[in-house]
Amino acid sequence: MTDQRALLEEIAVSRLVGTTNHTDVRAVLKRELAARGFVVMEQRLRARPRPPLWGPGPAEAINLIAVRPRARVLTWLAAHYDSKRQPISMAARLVLAATLVVALLAASVTLLAGGSTLILAVPVGVAALFLVLNRVSAGSPGAVDNCSGILTVLATVDALPPDAAVGVVFPDAEEYGLLGAKALLRERANLLADTALVNFDGIDDRGGVIAFVHRGGPTVDALVHALGARRARALPVVVDGLVLARGTRECVTIMRGDWGTARVVHTPRDTVDRLTLAGVGLVAQAVAGVLRSVPALKGGAR
Repeated sequence: MTDQRALLEEIAVSRLVGTTNHTDVRAVLKRELAARGFVVMEQRLRARPRPPLWGPGPAEAINLIAVRPRARVLTWLAAHYDSKRQPISMAARLVLAATLVVALLAASVTLLAGGSTLILAVPVGVAALFLVLNRVSAGSPGAVDNCSGILTVLATVDALPPDAAVGVVFPDAEEYGLLGAKALLRERANLLADTALVNFDGIDDRGGVIAFVHRGGPTVDALVHALGARRARALPVVVDGLVLARGTRECVTIMRGDWGTARVVHTPRDTVDRLTLAGVGLVAQAVAGVLRSVPALKGGAR
């Protein structure tokens, strides 16, 4: 098994779906999972950016699904492994989206008061700008988004006993509109039934921990407590957990960061030198501690 820092440097490369880097990183992840005793299955799908995203044409995406022989999976650990670059950061897009909402509300009030329809030019202009700036391309190393999530999954596995009843999912094409997660739910829903799923998406060294709770339950509650996380039922972000929760008993997405994190996500500045992996270690240890404390998660044959 590769040292975490070395592994981060190996996988933190621009890995847009369908590129050579994307293929190479997938091979590294399969190597790391096999070294931990997992059997890795591939689920293939065709992917291209979904509106309001736009950019490259169709390419092959591949979900990685990993289980240990004869082990019953009661909890899945998940993290998407593709990356993308966009013209502006996630923070800037959130500001632009908020501006659009305010412009639409202001236009609605003006029209209801009998104002001119020319007021619609403002939200239409902001919406057009938002769409233009949703172009997807290669160019972001994606160290935080989402190499940090991948490393948190592996660190959690390493902190658990070999017979722990956990499986690993590395969905693909998350950055194209959660396409890998949608394919998993559509074609392999039986794997998710009656399980808890912990999705990691952006684990920075700085900032607080946020638990984006998609479907609550005792495992999720214990994780929120152990992480000292801010519990959220709704956030202005799009993550695989929103889809995967439909097939699970419990589901949560764990994130760690601040506004500075959002300012680098989806940009060329999301690099290895930003991370010490302190956040990865803290989150992984807390999650593993919870999973070790649940008797049913000690594993066993099917």
